[in-house]
Amino acid sequence: MLHAENERVRELLLKGNFGLERESLRITPSGNLSHSPNPFPSHGHIVRDFSENQVEINTGLSSTPEEAVAEVARYDQVIQQTLAQLPEPELLWPFSNPPYILNEQDVPIAQWHGTEALKTEYREYLSDRYGRYKMTFSGIHFNYSFADELLQASFEADPAADFTAYKDRLYLDLAQRCVSYGWIMTAITAASPMLDLSFVEEGKTGHDLFLGLGSVRCSEQGYWNAFTPVLDYSSPAAYANSIQRYIDSELIKQPSELYYPIRVKPRGAYGLDGIRAGDLSHIELRMIDLNPLEPAGMNVQDVLFGQLLLVWLANAPAPALSERDQVQAAQNFKNAARFDLRTAKIITPSGQILPVYQAALDVVRAMEEFYQGFPARVQECLAFQKRKFTDQTATYAWQVREAYGTDFVQRGVELAARNQARALED
Repeated sequence: MLHAENERVRELLLKGNFGLERESLRITPSGNLSHSPNPFPSHGHIVRDFSENQVEINTGLSSTPEEAVAEVARYDQVIQQTLAQLPEPELLWPFSNPPYILNEQDVPIAQWHGTEALKTEYREYLSDRYGRYKMTFSGIHFNYSFADELLQASFEADPAADFTAYKDRLYLDLAQRCVSYGWIMTAITAASPMLDLSFVEEGKTGHDLFLGLGSVRCSEQGYWNAFTPVLDYSSPAAYANSIQRYIDSELIKQPSELYYPIRVKPRGAYGLDGIRAGDLSHIELRMIDLNPLEPAGMNVQDVLFGQLLLVWLANAPAPALSERDQVQAAQNFKNAARFDLRTAKIITPSGQILPVYQAALDVVRAMEEFYQGFPARVQECLAFQKRKFTDQTATYAWQVREAYGTDFVQRGVELAARNQARALED
C-alpha cells in the first residue's frame, strides 16, 4: 500500500500517468453501421477494435486528466475531419450502445492480412462464440500508473522488500480493492440507457428500447464471460496462472477474452508472460461508458475521480478476497449498471446490503475525509460525483434518457452531425 501518513508521500499522492482508450462506431447519415474500409490504416493512435467500423483512440501518457482528455479531443477532431471528407461522408456515433443493426452480417469484422491475419481469425472466433451484436458496444478504458517518484518515496517510508516486489504487491493489492469498490465507477459513468429494438429483435429498426439499465454494456446484458472469474492476487505469477487456468479449460482463448472490468498490466503488450515476469506498471479500468453529453466522450471530472479512487484505494490494506467475495463483487458491478440506483443493491466488503446510491455515498464521504487539505479541485470533483447519488437527475443515464429516450437513433444521428460540425469549425 501507499503510505500517505508519510509527509513526502502525501505531497506526491496525485502524481501519476493517465492513458485513455476510446472506442466509437463509424455510421452513415441514415444511422446504419458503416461498411467502408478503415480510413486510418497507418495512424499510430487511431486503430480498430472488433469491427472494421469501430474506431479506437489510444492516447499516450499524460500527467493530468485535462491533458489526457484534450489528447482524445485532438484525435477525435482528426477522425471527424477524415470522415467528413470521405467520398460518402460518415459520422461518429456518440453512444456506447449501437444504432441500427440489420443482422449479424451488418457488423463487419475488422480485416487484417498477411502476418497480422491472426487478428481477424481471433475476431471470427469471438463472433462465433458471443455473436457480433455484443461486440458493437463501445466504451472507454482508463489506464493509470503511479509516478515513479511517488512509488519510490512510499517504498522508502517502509522498505520491507525490494522495490520491484513492493510495486508488484501494490498493484495487485490495488486490483483487489478495485474488485471490491470499482463498481462505483460504473455507477458514476453509466450513460447508455437507450437501445434500438434491432439490438434484440432482428429487423425491428426505429423503435426505442429501455431495459431499466443505466449502462447496458456493463450490465448482465453486456461484456461478461459465461462464467465469473476468480483470480489469485497473491503474486504476479499466481495472477497470470489463474487466468491461464481459464485458457487451459477452453473457457477463453486468450487473456484479452477475459471480460473483466479490472486488469493489472505490465509494460509493453498485454500478455501472461509479461505479468509472470513481474514489474507491473499500471492498472486498467474498463467499465466507463461513452458520455454523449461531452464532445470528447468523457468528462474531465470523471477521469479525475478515477485517479482519486485509485489513490484512495491504494492507501488501504487489501485483505485477500475469497471466491465468494469475488463472485459477489462481479454481481455488484452488474447491479451498479442499473438505471435506478435506489432499488439496485450492493453487498459491501463488510457484508452490508445497501442500495447502490447509499453505498456510493459512503465511499465518496470516506474519500472526502481522506482528501481533506488537498486542492479545491479535489473537493469540487467529489462534490460533483456525490450529487449523482443525491439527485437522480444529475446522473448521465437520466440526462441521456431525457434527451434521447424518444427517436433514439435519429436524435443520435443529429448529435453526431453537430459534433462533426463543431470539429470542422475548430
